[in-house]
Amino acid sequence: RVTENAKNSLASLKRENPRLEPTLAIIQAHNDHLIQEANKNFAKEVGLRVIHICLPEGSSKDEIVSEILRLNEDPNVQGLALDLPESLYSSKVLNAVKPEKDVDGLSSVNLGRLVHGDVNDCLVPPTACAVMELLEDIGGKTVLLVGARGPQGAALQSVLQREGAAVLSCPWRAPQLQSELRHADVVVFGSTKPDDVPVSWIKPGATIISCARDPLSEKHNYGQQNNPAAEKTVGSLAVAMRMQNMVKNMERWIQSQQYRKWDLHCLKLQPLSPVPSDIEISRAQSPKAVDVLAKEIGLLTDEIEIYGQTKAKVRLSLLERLKDQPDGKYILVAGITPTPLGEGKSTVTVGLVQALTAHLNINSFACLRQPSQGPTFGVKGGAAGGGYAQVIPMEEFNLHLTGDIHAITAANNLLAAAIDARILHENTQSDKSLYNRLVPAVNGVRGFSAIQLARLRRLGINKTDPETLTEEEISKFVRLDIDPSTITWQRVVDTNDRFLRKITVGQANTEKGFVRQAQFDIAVASEIMAILALTTSLQDMKERLGKMVVANDKKGEPVTAEDLGVTGALAVLMKDAIKPTLMQTLEGTPVFVHAGPFANIAHGNSSVLADKIALKLVGEKGFVVTEAGFGADIGMEKFFNIKCRASGLVPSVVVLVATVRALKMHGGGPNVTAGAPLKKEYTEENLQLVADGCCNLQKQIQITQLFGVPVVVALNVFKTDSPAEVDLVCKIAKESGAFDAVPCNHWSAGGRGAVKLAQAVEKAANQKNSFKYLYSLELPIVEKIRIIAQKVYGAQDIELSPTAQSQVDRYTRQGFGNLPICMAKTHLSLSHQPERKGVPTGFILPISDVRASIGAGFIYPLVGTMSTMPGLPTRPCFYDIDLDPITEQVKGLF
Repeated sequence: RVTENAKNSLASLKRENPRLEPTLAIIQAHNDHLIQEANKNFAKEVGLRVIHICLPEGSSKDEIVSEILRLNEDPNVQGLALDLPESLYSSKVLNAVKPEKDVDGLSSVNLGRLVHGDVNDCLVPPTACAVMELLEDIGGKTVLLVGARGPQGAALQSVLQREGAAVLSCPWRAPQLQSELRHADVVVFGSTKPDDVPVSWIKPGATIISCARDPLSEKHNYGQQNNPAAEKTVGSLAVAMRMQNMVKNMERWIQSQQYRKWDLHCLKLQPLSPVPSDIEISRAQSPKAVDVLAKEIGLLTDEIEIYGQTKAKVRLSLLERLKDQPDGKYILVAGITPTPLGEGKSTVTVGLVQALTAHLNINSFACLRQPSQGPTFGVKGGAAGGGYAQVIPMEEFNLHLTGDIHAITAANNLLAAAIDARILHENTQSDKSLYNRLVPAVNGVRGFSAIQLARLRRLGINKTDPETLTEEEISKFVRLDIDPSTITWQRVVDTNDRFLRKITVGQANTEKGFVRQAQFDIAVASEIMAILALTTSLQDMKERLGKMVVANDKKGEPVTAEDLGVTGALAVLMKDAIKPTLMQTLEGTPVFVHAGPFANIAHGNSSVLADKIALKLVGEKGFVVTEAGFGADIGMEKFFNIKCRASGLVPSVVVLVATVRALKMHGGGPNVTAGAPLKKEYTEENLQLVADGCCNLQKQIQITQLFGVPVVVALNVFKTDSPAEVDLVCKIAKESGAFDAVPCNHWSAGGRGAVKLAQAVEKAANQKNSFKYLYSLELPIVEKIRIIAQKVYGAQDIELSPTAQSQVDRYTRQGFGNLPICMAKTHLSLSHQPERKGVPTGFILPISDVRASIGAGFIYPLVGTMSTMPGLPTRPCFYDIDLDPITEQVKGLF
C-alpha cells in the first residue's frame, strides 16, 4: 500500500513536470548488499532513480561528510539518505546533509520541526513511520523504547506521544529494564536485543517491534511457551517509507522551484543635510549579507555564487526554473543630451527602484552597467548612482567587482595574440610543416580537434581522417592568409592610457621582421563586452564569439575567431563573466550589475541576461528598471533597435531624465568647465534660458514617441532650481507629449524623494503600448543610417566618405547587410558637432568610416573621429584615492 501510494503520487508529479527525473543518492559504508538491493527494488517500483555511493567499510566520518557535501551541491540529486554503521551516525555526519535533501529526516533542522509539531514542514524518519504503520490504535497505551538512542529515538518518542501514547525510554543495560518491560503494552527495540535479556521479561500479549537492521526478516517468534510474543520488524517497510519520503521531498522540491513572493527587508535611511559625500553615505549604511538578499527575492542556494559578503553571481539555470513565470514590466531610463553638469540617469534608476520597493512595496530590480576602471581613476568618477540613491558598497561596485572586465581583457588579448602568431607561422612555414604542427600525432595517432573539423566542413572538405587530405585541401585548411592591413581586432587594457592609441608591434628580432602598426582600446570597447551585454545563453555567447570578424584574407573574405580555432578558449575565459552580479541599493533593494559596453562605439546598455533574470524574479506585477547610455538619441535608440531585437523584450515606459541646469546650457547658457564654480545663469532663476533649452527635452520626447512607448520625464531637482523653473519644465514636457513630468529629490532624500515618479511610472506602464522598431533590418545599410540621422538626430541628410562607402559595399557582399546599426557619434550634441547644443537642424551628417561587430551583431558607422581610448587629464581622480593600511578602507574615491 505504501509503495502504491508513493508510485501514484510520483506519477502525478511526473505528468505535471514531464522532464522531472527524481534522484535519490544513498551513501553506504558497509557491505550489506541486502539493504542495497531492497532500496533498489523499492525505488524501481515507485519510479525513482537511485544512486548508491558505496564507501569502503571503515570509512571515517570526515570521508562521509566530504561525500555528503559533494552531493549537497549536485543539482541533479534531490534527496540524500545514509546507510551507515551505528558508530558513524553522529550529529556531525547527520547535520552535514542539507535539510532540504534530508530524506531520512535525521538532521537537527528536520528533527527540531518534528519535535515542535511542524508536521507539514518536516519529514518523519522512515523508521518512525514504519513503527506507526505497524501499530494500531495506541492512544492511552504505554510504549517502552529500548536501546533507541539519538535522533532516531527522539523521532520515535515524538510521533508516539503525538498519537496519545505514554512513552518511556530505557537503555538495554538499565537496572529497571525488567520492571519497565513487565508494564509496557508496546515494546520497541531501537537496536538488536542482547541475548542476556530474556523475552520472558516482556508483558504477555505486548506488541514487540524491532527497528534493528534486518530488511528481509519480517517476523521472529521467540517460541517460548509461557510468552508466545511475535516480534515485528520494520525492515523493508522502513525502506518503502524512505521512498515515500523521497516522493514527499520531490513535492517540496517542485514547490521550492516555483516563483516565490518576495519577503524583502528594506534598510532604513536617515538622510542628513547637507548631503555628505557618496562614500560617506555608502559607508554609513550596513548592507545585508548577499545570501540573505538572494533568499528574500526567491533565489535558491544553488543559484548563487558568493563573492565576499555583499556580491554574488547568479547562475543562468534560474531562467530554466522560472521559464513559465510571467515577466514584470520593463522600464528604460534615458536622458536629454548630456552636458558636463551631469543629468543623473544612474541616480534616477536607483532612486526609482528604492521608491517602488522600499516605499510602495512593489517588487523592482535595477539593472546597471559595470563602470570601467578608466573613468573611475581618470576624470568621470564611478557609476553607482549618488547621494542617497546609490548601489552599496560603492567602492566594491566601482573597483573590479567580480572581475568581468578582467575576463574580457584576457579573452580579447588571447585572440589578438592568436592573430599575430598565426600570421608569423604562416609566413615562415611550408604547408606540410604547418599541417604537421596544427594536427600533430599524439601517441602515434593523428586527429582533428572539434573546432578543426568544423573549419573543414566550412571549407567543403568532408573528411575526418588527417591522412586522407590532398595537398590542395591541406593548403586550404592551414592557410588563413590574413591581410595584415585589414586587421580590425585590437588589444585592450582597462586604463586611460593615451600613449597606446597608436603602437608598433613585432619589433623583436624573434618576430622575423613582421612589424605593423596597431593600437590599444579601453577594455569596455572590446566587441567581447558588447557580446556579453547582448547574449542570451552560454551557447549563444559561444556562437557569437566564433562569428567575430578580426580581419579579411587576401581574397577579401572575412576571417573569424572560429577560423583561428580560439572560440572554445574564449568561452572558457568568459564562463563566469556571463553570470550577472547581485548587489543592493542603500535601501536594501536588489540590483544587477552586468556588462559595460562602450556607449559611443557599442550600444551602451547593461546585459540582456540581467534584464531577463530580473523580469522573472520581480513577478508579473513587478518592475525592472534599466539604463541607456548617454542621451535618448544614442543610448535609447540603440536600446530599442539593437538590444530589444536581441532580447525580444518589449519596454513598457521610458523615463527621460533632465535637469534645469542642463536645459539652461541647451538654451544658450555659458560653457561649463569641470571643477570650476558655476556661473550665475546656473545658480539664479532664468526662465527664458530654461524655456529655450526645453527644445532639447521636447526633441528627446519626440524621439521616444517614434518607438510608440509612453514617456515620463524625471526632473532631477537641485537646491539652486527655483519652483517656477521646475514648474515650467514640467508644464512644457506634458504639453510636448510626455505622459507625466515629475520633480525628483532622491539624491537628497533617497527613495522617498522619487515616490511621485514611481507612481507616475506605474500608471504609465498600464497605458496602451504600441512599441515598434525604427527601421526594418532588410533595408540597405545606407538607408538604415539615413533613417537614424534624419528621424532621430534631425539631420538633412548623410554623406559617406569613399572609405565608408567601400566598407558598406564589402559588408553587403559578405552577407552582413541585414544587421542593425550602432551609430558611433558624439553624445554631447544631437549633431556630429559637440559644441552645437539644443536642437541643431539642416546639417549633413558625415560618415567617415563603417565598421562591423559581427559577433555582437551590428554595423557601426563612425560619425567624424571617435576615440576608443580615453586619456588621463592633468589632475586625474587617483590623486585623491588612498587606502588606510590599518582599516583597509578605501578613501577619497568620490
